[in-house]
Amino acid sequence: MVAQTLDHLKLQALKNDPLIAQLSQAQPVFWRSDKLAPFAEAIEDVGLTLADVEEAEARLQRFAPYLAQVFPETAATGGIIESQFYHTEKLQQAMSLTKGELYIKADNELPISGSIKARGGIYEVLQYAEKLAVEHGLIQEDKDYSQFDSDKFRAFFSKYKVAVGSTGNLGLSIGIMSAKLGFKAQVHMSADAKQWKKDKLRASGVEVFEYEGDYGEAVEKGRKLSEADSYGYFVDDENSKHLFVGYAVAGLRLQRQFEQADIHINAERPLYVYLPCGVGGGPGGVAFGLKLAFGDHVHCVFAEPVQSPCMLLGIYSGLQDKISVQDIGLSNHTIADGLAVGRASGFVGKAMQRSLTAFYTVEDEQLYQLLRQVHELEGLKLEPSACAGIAGVPYFAEVENALHLVWATGGNMMPDEVFAELLAQ
Repeated sequence: MVAQTLDHLKLQALKNDPLIAQLSQAQPVFWRSDKLAPFAEAIEDVGLTLADVEEAEARLQRFAPYLAQVFPETAATGGIIESQFYHTEKLQQAMSLTKGELYIKADNELPISGSIKARGGIYEVLQYAEKLAVEHGLIQEDKDYSQFDSDKFRAFFSKYKVAVGSTGNLGLSIGIMSAKLGFKAQVHMSADAKQWKKDKLRASGVEVFEYEGDYGEAVEKGRKLSEADSYGYFVDDENSKHLFVGYAVAGLRLQRQFEQADIHINAERPLYVYLPCGVGGGPGGVAFGLKLAFGDHVHCVFAEPVQSPCMLLGIYSGLQDKISVQDIGLSNHTIADGLAVGRASGFVGKAMQRSLTAFYTVEDEQLYQLLRQVHELEGLKLEPSACAGIAGVPYFAEVENALHLVWATGGNMMPDEVFAELLAQ
């Protein structure tokens, strides 16, 4: 993530734009994208296909016996890391949603690292481990992958280092999975990262680096250190197609979950999905998978904090990662630590700009209110970041017969005392 200085005149012209002026004042904004195109056309922007996502799902299936063995919490699902979705009737009633139904996709309950990052992050580490093991003759793709849980494999992987820059949740996924396999795991954490996440990583045998700056500094420093090590592998949250397809698997799985529940998405029953967005990899990948599964019948809506609307800013302005929220006078400080990103992924912005229906921003105060409300009504334990999706439902409440799905991106692994402090805010 290389900081780039915008031409002064171009920046001034942008600030005169009414929507960007509103963004720059940290006011809640809603923008229905004028870039949306039929998915048959928009998929050309991505550079990936259904086959790429199916390949990722097959790899996760190969590793399922290993995951079930080393993470007992995944044994019940046979080593498959997936979340349930719930019809949140009490929350629906409280929001006066009468023309559709409200559901939550409970990624806050995902095993191992407790967030949406458990799919993409763990997948990226597994594909790297498989690549090394195959290249060095330790495994063949048709063999039992539970043998990755052995001293032989751990000794082999201990020569290699896996690193990532993170505000928290991706770091948990990458760090925990890498350390479990035997890699030297390093996570470079921004100032926004919560202490409990750093503590959990260190308890899992991960080396944690802390920075006073934001996500961008953590990524830049982590990447430089990794590139200087011939045995280093840096997980690039901004540009990684491995992360992206790992997240996208969720869309295909949701389609099957809906089929099992006799839920059919079509022109008469559209699906609106509300995805909290930081740098964009997680929500972008999930949105791609949803589009592969449901085509133009799914509408993906991105949620960002008022101080960190990097994806909205990048796509709306057309500048993608060439502009940061700091360029328009925002602080990038928010209680939603997982969304505290100043500059969006250029890869995701360009890949998904014609596939996203709308964007909106939300204030920290509303996140606190929603966190309390969803806990009191539905008993769910969500991070502030994960509550951002709930705030988008009213924008589309008048759509007849819609199924509204809030992607609850994390929260269950938060210590009770930390959650109690958030509830008390």
